[in-house]
Amino acid sequence: MGIALLFGLASFKYDIGQLRSTGPGLFPLIVSSLLLLIGVLSIVKSFYMERVAIDYRIKNIVVVLLALIGFAVLSAHVNMTLGIIFLVFCSSFAASTYSILRNVKISAGLIVIALVFKHLLGLGLPLF
Repeated sequence: MGIALLFGLASFKYDIGQLRSTGPGLFPLIVSSLLLLIGVLSIVKSFYMERVAIDYRIKNIVVVLLALIGFAVLSAHVNMTLGIIFLVFCSSFAASTYSILRNVKISAGLIVIALVFKHLLGLGLPLF
């Protein structure tokens, strides 16, 4: 919530504009406002739920961090398709169950999304 508030306040340094003629500050203001709203709703909801102890699993945190680092390295030095596949298969070791078919489906979906971003939005993603 603090980060959302920080970005929301910083967006006022730019012209907000109007909805039909938006300024550069409107988008960060909208996104940060939505994130702040989600944070406030989460806190309000927490008062009505039973408390549960948090169980940190350091192994899972390390696995996900290594998957993200591997994705970044493979995307920069080989290609993003291999990075996506590595990210999905490596990070799924942090799950309670491991399914190769599920990993293949998630990888294929993320690659399709990356292809859409590359071809429809014109992003320079190194997919192949």
